[in-house]
Amino acid sequence: MTDGPRVAAFRPADERIDDAVELLSALGATPVADPMLAVEPTGATPGEGRYVVLTSKTGVELAAAAGWEPGDATLVAIGPATAAAARKAGWSVDVVPDEYTSAGLVSRLRDAVDGERVEVARSDHGSDVLVDGLRAAGADVHETVLYRLTRPDGSGESAELAARGDLDGVAFTSSLTVANFLAAADERGVREDALAGLSDAVVGAIGPPTAETAADHGIDVDVVPEEATFEALARRVVEAIGDSADGTDGEHAGENTDETDD
Repeated sequence: MTDGPRVAAFRPADERIDDAVELLSALGATPVADPMLAVEPTGATPGEGRYVVLTSKTGVELAAAAGWEPGDATLVAIGPATAAAARKAGWSVDVVPDEYTSAGLVSRLRDAVDGERVEVARSDHGSDVLVDGLRAAGADVHETVLYRLTRPDGSGESAELAARGDLDGVAFTSSLTVANFLAAADERGVREDALAGLSDAVVGAIGPPTAETAADHGIDVDVVPEEATFEALARRVVEAIGDSADGTDGEHAGENTDETDD
């Protein structure tokens, strides 16, 4: 740990929260590890399709653990982390978009999927941008929920710190982390104070949908990274805290969506 600014990370309670702590520490921040997402597998596996789209490392790992294989399907991964997990499982990855988001996937596939069966396998909180976009391109889309995302018991340390004015930054990685942060604040009876505390902190959102969700709940977002990854988000939040301390404006806006290579 360092003596730097306190920044809350809401990654799932697995290697991702460990990686977030390591990254924030390396950036000179004091990490507040407060997982706001827990993975509950449904036991389902991807269905059949000419194209099979996987949108997360978690989805790949669950499908592989269940013994699923892509067979002759064209395997699509939302980004390099998901693709790396698929290759580790022994699968060949055929398509990775240049932009690691739902919109990027639609852009990459729209000219190829007209009249084709496309299987989308992901969490229960996937972006509508992906399914709606593929259907608009003429695809016959089927969606399988591989896992549900819930709020872990005991989450909310960050809400109490914000309520006390002891939090310098937060890194929201999805609309669900915003909702779960506020639910944890409600549970602890500190919602209004936590919102007040966030107004004095640097609030980062991984993409415009997350920022919009925050705004809908009265939270002003200060930074949105150009690339929809936790690393980019964490860097921008820590930089903006430094900019604020220096009296300069560190706000930047991105062009990405909530579904990321996670």
